Amino acid sequence: MNYSIALVPGDGIGPEIMVHAVEALEAAGDRYGHVFHTVELDAGGCAIDRCGEPLPAESLEAAKQCDAVLLAAVGGPQWETLPGNLRPERALLGLRAGLEVYANLRPAVLLPQLRAACPLKDEVLMASNSEGKPGFDLLIVRELTGGIYFGKRGRSEDGGTAFDTETYSRPEIERVLRTGYEAAMTRRKKLCVVDKANVLESSRLWRETAQAMAEEYPAVETSYLYVDNAAMQLIRAPGRFDVIVTSNLFGDILSDEASVLTGSIGMLASASLGAQAPGSSGAPVGRMGLYEPIHGSAPDIAGQDLANPLAMILSAAMMLRYSFGLEAEAAALEAAVNAVLDQGLRTADIASRGGSRGGNAALPEKIVGTREMGRAVLNAFSLSA
Repeated sequence: MNYSIALVPGDGIGPEIMVHAVEALEAAGDRYGHVFHTVELDAGGCAIDRCGEPLPAESLEAAKQCDAVLLAAVGGPQWETLPGNLRPERALLGLRAGLEVYANLRPAVLLPQLRAACPLKDEVLMASNSEGKPGFDLLIVRELTGGIYFGKRGRSEDGGTAFDTETYSRPEIERVLRTGYEAAMTRRKKLCVVDKANVLESSRLWRETAQAMAEEYPAVETSYLYVDNAAMQLIRAPGRFDVIVTSNLFGDILSDEASVLTGSIGMLASASLGAQAPGSSGAPVGRMGLYEPIHGSAPDIAGQDLANPLAMILSAAMMLRYSFGLEAEAAALEAAVNAVLDQGLRTADIASRGGSRGGNAALPEKIVGTREMGRAVLNAFSLSA
């Protein structure tokens, strides 16, 4: 099979981690008989420097013509003084809106190899895990193209007052809730809606919509938490969660919080999905997707061979699964990442810093750079054939 992929390396560490994701895709293509046609697009700070805007129209149009988009990271301090509509982050918002990818899936799993990098005590992790093990496996489904990030905003004439508006429609809420419920049906059948319904009218619409939709999924246990309580519960009992569905702003914050518990934000991939393609069924095969690690551009370590490429590689695996329906290929890449962790290889961000290794690591930890980690994943993938 042939697939077309738009690559957005972006800024900071983006280009150096993107290389390893592309190499992983090429290796998967060689083994399983696929051809991945790629086109590299400008977006973010690099596009501002070259074209004067964060998301040139030709970049968005080229992305729309592809089957999926793989993005590394955008942003950096050199663009922070620009007006809001010209900052690199507007490229992300523009891609999400232009591609109509409204449901952001952010899995957060504590791998046994990285137990020592998690800041929580074993007793906390075990108390909240129904299996009695020190770990958690949750999925945050974040609404991505509505809410306060896309609402009306502005300032008073004198600049002394600013406002941002949270706006949601019932159809926007329904479609992301459905994505969450469908995900829960394939997992542990628990879904938690996170809102601020005691204060916000938009959150009250979220809760009303969820209460109505829950009747369509009687096999799923539906619960509700205010966002402040949810933030606390993620720390004191992460194992209680299976699928969390929430708004754009709340999902942005909670998923970053959850990432810390996994050992490093450098380990978390994400998938932003649009509507299911006509005629497709079952798993969300054929959905346009924007895939990216949830970490930023980390300009302070860019070009120093320090960045963790694993979230970028895992984002490519999510693309294989959700947009192309290539489950075996995705699982093989994920297994290669696990094999490398079992070997004790760590970039600096996931090193235990003297703590116990935990998990199944067969060798003492060895701190490696971006390039060596990327090569190790490729080697593990080839050895698993």
